[in-house]
Amino acid sequence: MQNNDQKQIAGAILIVGVLIAGAILLKDAKAPTGNAPTGAQAPQNLPDKAGRPVSSTDHIRGNLNAKIVIVEYSDLECPFCKVFHVTMNKVLQNNNDVALVFRNYPIPQLHPKAFKEAEAAECAYDQGGNDAFWKYVDRIFEITPSNNGLDATELPKIAQYIDINVDSFNTCLNSGKFTAKVQADVDDGVKAGVNGTPSSFILKNGKLIDTIPGAQPYENVKQKLDAALK
Repeated sequence: MQNNDQKQIAGAILIVGVLIAGAILLKDAKAPTGNAPTGAQAPQNLPDKAGRPVSSTDHIRGNLNAKIVIVEYSDLECPFCKVFHVTMNKVLQNNNDVALVFRNYPIPQLHPKAFKEAEAAECAYDQGGNDAFWKYVDRIFEITPSNNGLDATELPKIAQYIDINVDSFNTCLNSGKFTAKVQADVDDGVKAGVNGTPSSFILKNGKLIDTIPGAQPYENVKQKLDAALK
């Protein structure tokens, strides 16, 4: 009986000790914060800059003198970029206050075909300027199934679709003429802290004031831009 009593006492002491330790841990623990809000009020630490300053060499869609410029780093085989491309086109409709700058950020570990597609878009630009560039990008996002699903044979077909010279396009693409330019965009994105696509930076009068992480829905983007325009 004495041994049983001692065991019961020892067990009770152990249980009390565990309860006390648990209470101490609960007292010191912080409540989980959950996912950060995605609207305009989301707290965030802004990076120092959005890559190189925007210039006439960038691919700009919208009003060149817009109050707000969004710099987007995008991967042409990224399914989220495909969705966000539609969102941004909607944002720019009949909106002279906002312009979009597209910078290439192919992620070869996920989408090995994306880098060559970015070069193809630059070859379209080489022939027809920004108008041809945007038509090419629009078409890629329209037809690609994403996630490295676009057949490489479609690239010259897209050139034909947007009515640029296919022979010149193929010569450009095969030469690697714009490999360094695409890589320069990627390097700028790395410096800006981009680690996924799409990653977008909101500039007001050339100053970075906010970011749009990921493919946020139109309502969230509009909320951010409305706040930026105040």
